[in-house]
Amino acid sequence: MAKVSKTLTIAMQHHRAGRLPEAEALYRQVLQTQPDHPEVLHNLGMIACQSGRYDTAIDYIRQAISRRPAQADFHNSLGEAYRCCGRLGEAEACYKRALAIRPDYAEAHFHLGDVLQMQGKLEESVGYYGHALRLGPTNVDAFNNLGVALWAQGKQEEAIGSFQQALALKPGFAGAHNNLGNARKARGELNEAVAHYRQALTSSPGFAEAYYNLGIVLEEQGGLEEAVAHYRQALALKPDYVEAESQLMWSLLCFCDWKQLGGIIEHQKHLLRAVRSPFIKPFSLLCGPSSPEEQLSCARIHAAHRLAPVARLRDGLGFQFARTPRERLRVGYLSADFQQHATAYLIAELFELHDRTRFEIAAYSYGPKDDGPMRKRIADACDRFVELTEATFIEAARRIHEDGIDILIDLKGYTRAARTEIVALRPAPIQVSYLGYPGTMGAECIDYIITDRFVTPPGHEPFFSEQLVRLPDCYQINDRKRAIATQTPTREECGLPGAGVVFCSFNNTYKITPAVFDIWMRVLREVPGSVLWLLESNTGVAANLRREAKARGVEPERLVFAPKLPLAQHLARHRNADLFLDTWPYNAHTTASDALWAGVPVLTCAGETFASRVAGSLLTAVGLPELITSTPTAYEALAVRLARTPSELAGLRERLQKNRLTAPLFDSERFTRHIERAYRMMWERYAAGEAPGKIDVPADR
Repeated sequence: MAKVSKTLTIAMQHHRAGRLPEAEALYRQVLQTQPDHPEVLHNLGMIACQSGRYDTAIDYIRQAISRRPAQADFHNSLGEAYRCCGRLGEAEACYKRALAIRPDYAEAHFHLGDVLQMQGKLEESVGYYGHALRLGPTNVDAFNNLGVALWAQGKQEEAIGSFQQALALKPGFAGAHNNLGNARKARGELNEAVAHYRQALTSSPGFAEAYYNLGIVLEEQGGLEEAVAHYRQALALKPDYVEAESQLMWSLLCFCDWKQLGGIIEHQKHLLRAVRSPFIKPFSLLCGPSSPEEQLSCARIHAAHRLAPVARLRDGLGFQFARTPRERLRVGYLSADFQQHATAYLIAELFELHDRTRFEIAAYSYGPKDDGPMRKRIADACDRFVELTEATFIEAARRIHEDGIDILIDLKGYTRAARTEIVALRPAPIQVSYLGYPGTMGAECIDYIITDRFVTPPGHEPFFSEQLVRLPDCYQINDRKRAIATQTPTREECGLPGAGVVFCSFNNTYKITPAVFDIWMRVLREVPGSVLWLLESNTGVAANLRREAKARGVEPERLVFAPKLPLAQHLARHRNADLFLDTWPYNAHTTASDALWAGVPVLTCAGETFASRVAGSLLTAVGLPELITSTPTAYEALAVRLARTPSELAGLRERLQKNRLTAPLFDSERFTRHIERAYRMMWERYAAGEAPGKIDVPADR
């Protein structure tokens, strides 16, 4: 017996020192003479868990519990084994059994908080972290994880306080610095976020997540090239880091750095099909070659991961809705973009034109607070303009519900700075996706998406989780008050040659794909003296595209880059362009409207997805359907023909100028009547007790 005791002591010393194979061999020696030894069975289970052999771990620890059922730490260890292999419900039950035996067991409170958070049971999770901290007030991991749970509930100040308490106890705690960086980033405090991420990397140079998060902020600050380097470093440290690869894909698109792009896109789509990864960003997928089925799958997986845990908080809010008749429907628009932003440039006049005898209009803003003219214009046009920037998700949802909003319009979808979690709490009985996100959100909290008959033709219904509301002309509202500066800069002032055809494409550069660029370069070769006028979206993109042009046999100087300007001046310089060349699979949206409003014909190639059919919808509604092609070959041929036939191109420009103020595209009053009719039809279905269903809005006669 003494020999067994000595062997066990040595085994435990090896175990504590991390020499797991040596410890396991000695534990097995003990079992040969004492096969029912509960401590040894438990410890073998712990080694198996540490080695990733979770089924073996569960078997050993359950044997230990059968020999000593009242041992709290055995139940805690079994919970850890279940948690590690994803069996969260069983893990939760184990931790609760441990606490039933030993209510003051701080470690079990902490682990139970973790597993509840992983299941989206955030309120319960916060409670157990609180118990753990009362029992062990120096537990920095508990402070850190409590902060994460509070942040997930939208309790920003409390979360930041919890991270700060962790750092007060352990100033070099990389995880808390990373989380505090995330909090600062979300509040727009980018310099502070950068400082925390850099501190996290000083403490932990192999911290892949901190490299990724630092890259995100640097990209927002305009440091795209440095951001790309950080995403690559994150992937070097963690090759299966799907989020970093997704963001790298997006950044390479923005930067027009195509050397590895094709392989990354295919790998992302493989991960979507093979493992249904929730970390592939739906918006990024819209920008590359993807099918409607892939976009729906990606959105559904993302929504289940991001929004479903928040949706579980609904029951605690107790929101109730009435189906009583309404003389004035209350419509709320939710966005971060009520400022100098493409969405605001399109939608501002809609707020001014809504029929106030039949609709009460509220705007809910969670974006930056600025004093610009666009924000003031929208605020002045609404019955209520509500600031939600500082509000938690729950506080924002409560305010919307207390205001009695009947129809909530989400203008962001899955674009940057979206707080879709507010919509996931369902503060309104009818919730609609519109304008900001050209695709399905795959989320049960969105009832409808506003489209038209061109962007979602018959047969596209299966590719949307929402019910389609088809407007009769174009789904996109336009603002007729968009001013165009009276003074037109000369070609020379724009850096353009005095003669020759000027093709332009003022899309953000993430929309330019290698396949589209190939066509553009062939068009330039076919049209001597022509140039391509592009927007300089970021520093570095000009050098990349000029290098690509040279590789395709086109003189780099035939690519001219336009700096960003205020909208009125930007629209005025369009007058120097002859033809706008669209991109795909993500078309020009606001930029196509800008070109048409400024009098420049747009040539597009319509695809199979919402994002790839928007320009075609605009052209149909402005009376220029002949500029819609259906194949890249036809697009290329038409671009060359128009450039070689000045009279045909001049005829198109003349017709566009004539249609500009009469065609449906820029008839904002007609559009407003149609969208209001859509809102009424949604409400009538709801008031009648019917489920959301497809709506085709009849046109004005």
